[in-house]
Amino acid sequence: MSDYIISACAPADLTKEQFEEFDVKYIYFHYYVDDEHYYDDMGQTMSYQEFYKKMEEGSMTRTSQTNPEEFIKEFTPILESGKDILHISLSSGISGVYNSAVVAKAELEDQFPDRKIIVIDSLCASIGYGLFVKTLADMRKAGKSIDEVAKWGEENKIRLNHWVFVSDLKYLVRGGRLSKVSGALGSMLSLCPIIEVNSLGKLETRDKVRTKKKVIKELVNRMEAHAENGFDYSGEVFLSHSNIEDDAKEVARLVEERFPKMNGKVLINYIGTTIGSHTGPGAIALCFWGDERQE
Repeated sequence: MSDYIISACAPADLTKEQFEEFDVKYIYFHYYVDDEHYYDDMGQTMSYQEFYKKMEEGSMTRTSQTNPEEFIKEFTPILESGKDILHISLSSGISGVYNSAVVAKAELEDQFPDRKIIVIDSLCASIGYGLFVKTLADMRKAGKSIDEVAKWGEENKIRLNHWVFVSDLKYLVRGGRLSKVSGALGSMLSLCPIIEVNSLGKLETRDKVRTKKKVIKELVNRMEAHAENGFDYSGEVFLSHSNIEDDAKEVARLVEERFPKMNGKVLINYIGTTIGSHTGPGAIALCFWGDERQE
């Protein structure tokens, strides 16, 4: 049995069953719908369909990160059992939760001087974060030590490409990420921003494409341009969407058609309630291993 566990936060947008299959401990975030508190428990308490329907009907959503005390509560039994911890955090470019984990690590290291706690800032988000977590979990399963896995993760994390489009701009306006004027103009022109998670783990708009049909093709074009070994890409591809399953399936179909050597089928999950609170319905994230992200 391994002497360390891997943990991650719910915004990796894996399902509960996938967390368990990959043998990764999950730690909840918090979200609010019209000021009513929920745990981001991967759609168990509130289904993703219901969550996005509430947003479409005008409900206001917000999120809050896991605090240091919650990390300490989750980590303490693991350390007491004699295991070390490799925690993979949601990107510091979009959340302060990495700092919460680091604060917890410092306190717990004083209590458990013989145990090892490593916290990695993934610089990843949503299902890209999930693919990063799964890759490190596979290395652990293959027998790699905690130090080997952490070193590889730190050296390779900015090769995890995230390409995202948003087709309904009103939620970006609502969250203050887009001005009302830009949002109104973009909606009138049917513009869909193409967003990348950059090398700092922050969201960066790279382009704007008119119509969802065209932006779906452009998302796959970005994979052609950036995937490891181009059309010979042999890694896994993870995709997440915020309640536009048919569009997600079309992206997956195009990817599988153009990259016949990829490892298995495209994994399709929902964008969870933490990330979805900010994107709203109508977003897709396509994630794969490729060249290093730029700032």
